Amino acid sequence: MLARILILITAILVIVQPSSGHHSHANYDMTEYLEVSGTVSDILWINPHIWIFLEVSNEDGQLIQWAMEGATPGQLARNGVTRDTVKLGDTISARCHQMQDDSNGCLLGYLTGTDGIERLWD
Repeated sequence: MLARILILITAILVIVQPSSGHHSHANYDMTEYLEVSGTVSDILWINPHIWIFLEVSNEDGQLIQWAMEGATPGQLARNGVTRDTVKLGDTISARCHQMQDDSNGCLLGYLTGTDGIERLWD
């Protein structure tokens, strides 16, 4: 009987334990920053990470879509970032860590919005 109670208590504790996992940044080149500037085409203000999509002109003048991963909404709030910091259509610049495969995606480090203030986004 005592063994069943202990098993039940253990099962309940495991089930109600909050998740504290975090995603790896192994898919990004964390050794250097890449500078990217462009126009915000979309913003996903969601958990677990904010996403900003940026239209960037390449060397030929063609617009290329970039996906930039930011921190969690809670972390950004602690950094002074709100939903009004960056809006659709804003021209922004970012220092970020590009994807290891050199695709058009990066992990945001710092972002400078239309107010000219550079803020931490990671």
